[in-house]
Amino acid sequence: MEVTTILLVVSVCTVTGAWNWLIDPDTQKVSFFSSLWNHPFFTISCITLIALFFAGIHKRVVAPSIIAARCRTVLAEYNMSCDDTGKLILKPRPNIQ
Repeated sequence: MEVTTILLVVSVCTVTGAWNWLIDPDTQKVSFFSSLWNHPFFTISCITLIALFFAGIHKRVVAPSIIAARCRTVLAEYNMSCDDTGKLILKPRPNIQ
């Protein structure tokens, strides 16, 4: 699986679990830890999301776009560019008159 897909799936699971956790009427009546114990889907997805961020998944999602943007900046001086995958794009030479 791609890193972005993993982050998206875990984020959707966390949001879904949080919604179920918040709309549960027993959440207000019991202690915080008892409430988390009663909602294992939310607890596990939250722990997984936090673990993924500590493992640096956010850097793996953002880093390729930063690298591509910096490459485009350098290549623009030579009338070239690159796409998001890193393939070089040669632009036509400007006509000097």
